[in-house]
Amino acid sequence: MEVKAKLNNYRQSPRKVRLVSDAVRGKKIEEAITTLSFITKRSALPLQKLLTSALANAKNLSMPTENLIVKEIRVDADSTLYRRRPRSKGMANPIRKRTSRISVTLAPGK
Repeated sequence: MEVKAKLNNYRQSPRKVRLVSDAVRGKKIEEAITTLSFITKRSALPLQKLLTSALANAKNLSMPTENLIVKEIRVDADSTLYRRRPRSKGMANPIRKRTSRISVTLAPGK
């Protein structure tokens, strides 16, 4: 049985979040949460909270939590906010403020 948790519209680009999510993919849940507490990237804390939420979901479904692993962690692009940066001679350049959609799946491991 699998347990899932999602984080939508996280205001950081998926490219930066994937650097942190790759560090915990395939690890045991306790080890993944501990690893994230030592990573100094901005996305480490929201990912740590998301894993804690997935662990709480498993406890609510009365699953044994001692051998859960991070089976899948996906970081996809969510909606993009478009802004304008004023330039010289009345021009404007676009700024893309990207957001991420993160989904975590926990499954029993060995």
